[in-house]
Amino acid sequence: MILYGIPTCDTCKKAIKALQTAGHEVTFRDVRANPLSEAAIDKIVQEFGDLAVNKQSTTYRAFNDFLKVSDPEAQIAAQPAVMKRPVIEADGRWFLGWDDKVQTALL
Repeated sequence: MILYGIPTCDTCKKAIKALQTAGHEVTFRDVRANPLSEAAIDKIVQEFGDLAVNKQSTTYRAFNDFLKVSDPEAQIAAQPAVMKRPVIEADGRWFLGWDDKVQTALL
């Protein structure tokens, strides 16, 4: 299982702790320190579309007008922290966020 996020994200920390407590082996991928490849970004956007970008974040609000109207791939490539977190890849399935639905599926 791979969890994509940033180390300062409280939601990522909660997800990692809960998944490990449930017995899952979690590999954490810091998308800022180890940026996603174009193919990985494309896969995430294929799975989640515009939802892959956290438009409520300060990172997104700081974008210039050009980036705000760009596609999600360009936004995540330009600033990986704008990606909604966590993104979890588990056994070929993809999950976005850490809501009840995701927790039920993974715990």
